[in-house]
Amino acid sequence: MLATMLVDLDHVFANPLFDPNRNSIGYHPLHSYWAIGAYFLDAIFLKGNYRIIAVGLLFHMFTDFQDFWLWKSMLRLS
Repeated sequence: MLATMLVDLDHVFANPLFDPNRNSIGYHPLHSYWAIGAYFLDAIFLKGNYRIIAVGLLFHMFTDFQDFWLWKSMLRLS
Protein backbone atom coordinates (compact mmCIF):
# COMPACT_ATOMS: atom_id res chain seq x y z
CA MET A 1 0.00 0.00 0.00
CA LEU A 2 2.91 2.36 0.55
CA ALA A 3 3.76 2.08 -3.14
CA THR A 4 0.42 3.71 -4.00
CA MET A 5 1.94 7.00 -2.85
CA LEU A 6 3.72 7.03 -6.21
CA VAL A 7 0.45 8.36 -7.61
CA ASP A 8 1.59 11.73 -6.24
CA LEU A 9 4.15 11.97 -9.03
CA ASP A 10 1.50 13.86 -11.00
CA HIS A 11 1.90 16.73 -8.51
CA VAL A 12 5.30 17.47 -10.10
CA PHE A 13 3.55 18.86 -13.19
CA ALA A 14 1.47 21.36 -11.21
CA ASN A 15 2.47 24.98 -10.90
CA PRO A 16 2.99 25.75 -8.04
CA LEU A 17 4.03 22.34 -6.80
CA PHE A 18 2.11 22.79 -3.54
CA ASP A 19 -0.81 25.12 -2.96
CA PRO A 20 -2.70 24.76 0.35
CA ASN A 21 -5.77 26.35 -1.26
CA ARG A 22 -5.93 23.75 -4.06
CA ASN A 23 -7.69 20.43 -3.68
CA SER A 24 -5.69 17.77 -5.51
CA ILE A 25 -8.87 15.74 -6.05
CA GLY A 26 -10.10 16.69 -9.48
CA TYR A 27 -7.00 18.77 -10.26
CA HIS A 28 -4.22 16.28 -10.95
CA PRO A 29 -4.69 13.59 -13.65
CA LEU A 30 -4.21 10.61 -11.33
CA HIS A 31 -6.50 12.29 -8.78
CA SER A 32 -9.32 12.95 -11.26
CA TYR A 33 -12.85 11.74 -10.70
CA TRP A 34 -12.44 9.34 -13.63
CA ALA A 35 -9.33 7.83 -12.05
CA ILE A 36 -11.05 7.51 -8.67
CA GLY A 37 -13.94 5.72 -10.39
CA ALA A 38 -11.47 3.33 -12.01
CA TYR A 39 -9.79 2.69 -8.63
CA PHE A 40 -13.21 1.94 -7.14
CA LEU A 41 -14.12 -0.51 -9.91
CA ASP A 42 -10.69 -2.13 -9.66
CA ALA A 43 -11.19 -2.62 -5.91
CA ILE A 44 -14.44 -4.46 -6.64
CA PHE A 45 -13.53 -6.56 -9.66
CA LEU A 46 -9.80 -7.27 -9.47
CA LYS A 47 -8.23 -10.01 -7.40
CA GLY A 48 -5.11 -10.40 -5.27
CA ASN A 49 -2.42 -7.75 -5.24
CA TYR A 50 -4.26 -5.63 -7.81
CA ARG A 51 -7.17 -5.25 -5.41
CA ILE A 52 -4.78 -4.25 -2.62
CA ILE A 53 -3.29 -1.56 -4.88
CA ALA A 54 -6.75 -0.27 -5.79
CA VAL A 55 -7.80 -0.08 -2.14
CA GLY A 56 -4.53 1.71 -1.33
CA LEU A 57 -5.25 4.24 -4.07
CA LEU A 58 -8.73 4.84 -2.67
CA PHE A 59 -7.27 5.42 0.80
CA HIS A 60 -4.77 7.80 -0.78
CA MET A 61 -7.57 9.81 -2.43
CA PHE A 62 -9.46 9.94 0.86
CA THR A 63 -6.43 11.21 2.77
CA ASP A 64 -5.70 13.82 0.07
CA PHE A 65 -9.28 15.05 0.41
CA GLN A 66 -8.92 15.21 4.20
CA ASP A 67 -5.58 16.98 3.87
CA PHE A 68 -7.19 19.74 1.78
CA TRP A 69 -9.90 20.36 4.37
CA LEU A 70 -7.36 20.31 7.20
CA TRP A 71 -5.22 22.93 5.45
CA LYS A 72 -8.29 24.99 4.69
CA SER A 73 -9.38 25.01 8.33
CA MET A 74 -5.81 25.72 9.55
CA LEU A 75 -5.45 28.69 7.21
CA ARG A 76 -8.82 30.05 8.34
CA LEU A 77 -7.69 29.95 11.98
CA SER A 78 -4.54 31.98 11.39
